[in-house]
Amino acid sequence: MKTFNDNAARSWTVQVNVDAIKRVRDLAQVNLLEVVEGKLLERLIADPILLCDVIYCLCKPEADSKNVSDADFGRAMGGNSIDGATTALLEELVDFFPQAKRRVLAKALAKLQKLQTAALAAVETRLDSPELDRQMAARLAQLENSSGSALESSASPPAPSP
Repeated sequence: MKTFNDNAARSWTVQVNVDAIKRVRDLAQVNLLEVVEGKLLERLIADPILLCDVIYCLCKPEADSKNVSDADFGRAMGGNSIDGATTALLEELVDFFPQAKRRVLAKALAKLQKLQTAALAAVETRLDSPELDRQMAARLAQLENSSGSALESSASPPAPSP
């Protein structure tokens, strides 16, 4: 069992077992067994709302005992709490499967994490690029010139008719 904290300082336990997988399937219409194929993993990583819905379904018995509704749970999820919940879910999923599938899933997770790290580094490099600063300055100057021209033409009186 893995744990994470939400933004309301509540601790949650994520446990993936057959009962939890059935609960997620019934409540969120998500089959966690498809995570081995890879596409579900990509969807969960790319869609924090879907991810939080799945996490809530996994934590539902605990949420019910704490009188925390789906909406309350969602309001307390963001930033680092989503990271913690994601880690807890992925580690539990890896642990759920038998050894052969566990190995495949662990490799898929490692590849996905490597891809995410590379993508974030590429975006950061692009944002730090002096070329991007030059492009933004040029675009701003272009907008200022076109706005100035439009303002000047609207401020000047109409030409007299012959």
